Amino acid sequence: MKLIKHLLLHVCIITFVLSCAKEENTIESQTFKVDFEKFTLDNGLQVIFHVDRSDPVVAVALTTHVGSAREIEGRTGFAHLFEHLLFLESENLGKGGLDKMSARIGGSGANGSTSRDRTNYFQTVPKDALEKMIWAEADKLGFFINTVTDQVLAKEKQVVKNEKRQGVDNRPFGHNSYVIDKNLYPEGHPYNWQVIGSLEDLQSATLQDVKDFYNRWYVPNNVTLTIAGDFDTAQAKLWVEKYFSEIKRGEDIPKMEKQPVTLSQTKKIYYEDNFANVPRLTLTWPGVHNYHPDAYALDVLATYLAQGKQAPLYKAVVEDQKLSDRVSAYQYNSEIAGQFMLQVTAYSDTDLQKVLSGIEEGFAKFEEEGISEAELKRIKAGQETDFYNSLSSVLGKGFQLAQYEIFAGDPGFVNQDVKNILAVTPEDVMRVYEHYIKDKNFVATSFVPKDQKELALEDSRLAEVVEEPIVDGAEETFDASLTTDYEKTPSSFDRSIEPPYGESPEVKVPVVWEEELSSGLKVFGIEHHEVPLVQFEMQLKGGMLLENPEKTGVSNLLAELLTKGTAGKTPEELENAIEMLGASINVRASRESINIYGTSLARNYEETIALVQEILLQPRWDEKEFNLLKQSTLAQIERQKSQPNSIAELEFNKLIYGEDHLLSNDNLGTQASVNAIDLEDLKAYYTDNFSPNITKFHVVGSITQDEVTESLLDLNTNWTSRAVEFPDLPEPEAPAASKVYFYDIPGAKQSVLRFGYPALAATDADFYPATLLNYRLGGGGFASQLTQQLREGKGYTYGIRSGFSGTNLTGPFQISSGVRSNVTYESTSLIKEILENYGNDYNEKDLEITKSYMIKSNARAFETIRNKLNMLTDISNYGYAVDYARQREAVVRAMTVDDMKALAEQYITPDAMIYLIVGDASTQLNKLEQLGFGKPVLLNE
Repeated sequence: MKLIKHLLLHVCIITFVLSCAKEENTIESQTFKVDFEKFTLDNGLQVIFHVDRSDPVVAVALTTHVGSAREIEGRTGFAHLFEHLLFLESENLGKGGLDKMSARIGGSGANGSTSRDRTNYFQTVPKDALEKMIWAEADKLGFFINTVTDQVLAKEKQVVKNEKRQGVDNRPFGHNSYVIDKNLYPEGHPYNWQVIGSLEDLQSATLQDVKDFYNRWYVPNNVTLTIAGDFDTAQAKLWVEKYFSEIKRGEDIPKMEKQPVTLSQTKKIYYEDNFANVPRLTLTWPGVHNYHPDAYALDVLATYLAQGKQAPLYKAVVEDQKLSDRVSAYQYNSEIAGQFMLQVTAYSDTDLQKVLSGIEEGFAKFEEEGISEAELKRIKAGQETDFYNSLSSVLGKGFQLAQYEIFAGDPGFVNQDVKNILAVTPEDVMRVYEHYIKDKNFVATSFVPKDQKELALEDSRLAEVVEEPIVDGAEETFDASLTTDYEKTPSSFDRSIEPPYGESPEVKVPVVWEEELSSGLKVFGIEHHEVPLVQFEMQLKGGMLLENPEKTGVSNLLAELLTKGTAGKTPEELENAIEMLGASINVRASRESINIYGTSLARNYEETIALVQEILLQPRWDEKEFNLLKQSTLAQIERQKSQPNSIAELEFNKLIYGEDHLLSNDNLGTQASVNAIDLEDLKAYYTDNFSPNITKFHVVGSITQDEVTESLLDLNTNWTSRAVEFPDLPEPEAPAASKVYFYDIPGAKQSVLRFGYPALAATDADFYPATLLNYRLGGGGFASQLTQQLREGKGYTYGIRSGFSGTNLTGPFQISSGVRSNVTYESTSLIKEILENYGNDYNEKDLEITKSYMIKSNARAFETIRNKLNMLTDISNYGYAVDYARQREAVVRAMTVDDMKALAEQYITPDAMIYLIVGDASTQLNKLEQLGFGKPVLLNE
C-alpha cells in the first residue's frame, strides 16, 4: 500500500497447471510448466529463481512473512508502517534509498504491499541492473534499522495516516471492514484489527517499538527472495550469497497456528456514514484459510451465486426486485482463517431489510436448483484465462512462486492446488453452502447515509467507530532535513560502493503489422507467443463527441447494452457463449470513442471474434435490459455525488473546458439527461455513427496476421461504411490569471486538490518534450519534487502527481493529490512555490536523472500483452511511427537544460491556472485567500 496496489492475486483461481474443457463432464489437464530453482542460505533466506528470456527485464521481490497478524493490540499498523519505512533509506543506499535508485536504473518504481500475513517489496528493472537490485534488497534487510530516527518515524507516521484518511476516513463505506473484523473475530484474534492499523496506535509508536518489531521479523529466516526474468542463474546465485549471506539469522519464527472462528449468534450492526448517499449491506460468514480443502468449492460458490445474468442472487436482487445494480460475493482467505462475503450497494432510500429478503430468495433458488456441470465448466474456463493473464509479466510469476513457498511450504504445491481445483463437483458446491452459509450465523453491517438509520436491518446496533476531528496544528511536527549520525553495521566488504551495471540490454521493439480492409477497417497487430492468449481492442471513434448535448450518456448506455444479448441470443445465452470459451468481451464508452475489449484463449480466438461480430452487427435492443442499465447508470451518478475524487474530476472538467463545452460533461450523463434518453436514442446513435471506416482493430497475442485477417472477413463484408460527421469543438482557453475554486464537503478528513489548465494535445510537437519536463516535477513518483517535498519533506499527503493528458484533442496539465485537511492552504502554497521555482532551478542533475530513466525504462516498455496493445493504440491514434520508442530515445538524448527551462517557462504557469479544492469549507476556505489569487469561489454555495 505504498502508492499503487499491484496485482491483487486471487490464489484460489491461479495455478501453474491448466484445465481446459474437453467434453461436457470431463476436464483434461494440460501442463504449462514454470520452471524454478529453489535454495536456502545458511542464515535461512529462501531463494527462488525463475528464468524467462522473453524480455530483457528482471523482477525482484523480497517477501517477509509478517503482516498485521504478527502485531499485538495497541501496537497495530507496524507491518504496514515498515512497508513505508524500508523505501526511505538504508546505510549504503543513502537517503532516498531504493526509490532514488529506481529513477536512475529505469525501474518500474519500487513498490510494496502489506496483508494480514506478509509484506512484500518488488520492482521490475532492466536486466543490467540485477546486481544493483540484489545489493539494494540486502541493504534493506540487514543494513537498514540504524537509519530510522525519531524524525524519520514522525514523518512517515504522517504519510501512513494520510493514506488511512484517503483510503478509509474520506470515502463512502470506508469503515466497513473495520466494523466487520471487530465483530467477526474475537478480541485478541490476529485478524481483529485492520492492516493499516489505527491512527492512535500509529501516533503512539515509539522508535524502540519500531526497532523491536524489525529485529524480530525482518530476519533472513523469515524472508523469501524471488528473482524472475532474463538473467544468469549461476551469476545471480553468487550475488545473492555475496550480499545476503552475512546477514545474521534471527530467532526461530513460530508457525502461525490456524485460528478459525465461529459465531454464537448473528450480529447486526449499522453505521451512519458521513460520505455515503446510498445504503450498503454486507454479510460475512466465517470461512476457511488459504488452501483449505473447502476453499476451492467456496470460490466456485461465490462466483456462481453473484456473477452473471443467471446468478441466483443477481436475478433476485437486481432483475426481480430491482433493489441494486449489482451483487458481489467473494472469499477473503488468509493464512490462519478466512471469511465468505456478500455485498450489495442498494439504490437510494432502499430499505436494506428488503435487500436481505432478496438475498434469501436467491439462496432459496440455489438450494432448489444447485449448480449444473455446464455452469461448473463455464466457471473453470474463466479460471484458465485468469491464470494466463497472471503470467503475463515476470513479476506475476515471481509473486506466485513466493505465495506457494510461504503459505503452502513449497512452490511445487502447484500440482496439488490444481488437483483440488479440478476436483470440485456440483455436490461439493452445495455441500460447502450447507456447511458454511445455510442457516449459519453471520455478521451483517448496514452502512447508511446520515440521518437514515431506518434503512438499516431491523434490530441492528450502532457500530463503534472513532472519527478523527479536524484540528489545526494537531499533528506532530518534524524536520525531515535533520540527519543523525549512527554506527554502521559491520560488513566483510565495502557495501557503500554501488555495483556496476551489467551488459546493456537490447530493447526489443515488437514487430507491428498494419492492414486496411476494403470496408475501411484499419487493423494493427503484434504476434506474441509467450502465453496462449489473445487480447484485442476495437475502437470506434465517437463516444461522447457524437452525442446530443441535451442527452449526454447515450453512448455509455449503448456500449453497456451491446453485451446484453444479440438478435439471436438472449442476454443469458450470450453470456454463456462468451464464458464457455474462457473469454471476456466488454464494451465501454469514453469521451472520444466506444471500445470493445476482449481476451480469449488463442485456440478460441476465432469463435470469440464471431461473437464480437454478432454483438456489433446484430444488437438485441432489449427493453428490459435497457431499463435496468438506465437505473444502474442513475445509481452510479448518485453515488458519485458522495465521492470526493469523483466530485473533483467532474468539477475540474467544467472549469477546464467551460460549462457549455461538450468535454465538460461526464460521459455517464446527468440524472436529467439519462432520464430523457429512450431506446430510440440509442438506435439512432448506432445507425448514424457505427461504421468500419472510423474503426480501428488492435490485436496482440499468439496469432498470426493471416489468422486475424481471416477472422475479420465476414465483418468486413457485412458491415456497411457510412459518412460520419464530427463536431468542431472550440479550443479550451487557458485562464489569464489564477483563480481558486472550492467545493464544500462538510467534515472531509482530506482535501482533494486538482490544479491545472488546458495545455496540449498528444499530437503536438511539444507533448513528449513536456512529459520529459514533467518527470522531475510530478511524473516520476519518488523522483519528483512534488512527492519529495509534500510527502517526504512535510508528510502532508500520501501521494501527489502531475502530468499532461492530451489526446487528439487538447488536454490539461494537471496536478492531483489528497492532502490532510488541516494543511490545505500550506499544501497549496507549497505547490505554487515549487511551480514558480521549477524552471529556474532545473539543472544538469535533473536532466541526467530524467534521461537515465526514460532511456533505460524502454527495456520494460513492451513486456506484457497490455503494454503491446497500448503501443498499437498510440501508433494508430496519434500517427506515431512504429519505432517511436527508439525515435524518442534520440529526442531524450538531444535535450538540454536550456530546452527544459524554455519548456518550463511556456508550460509551467502557476499564475495562470485553475486551483480547485474539494474539502471542508468551514475550516479551510478562508485561509486560501492568502495565496494572492483573490477570494476563493465557492462552487456549491
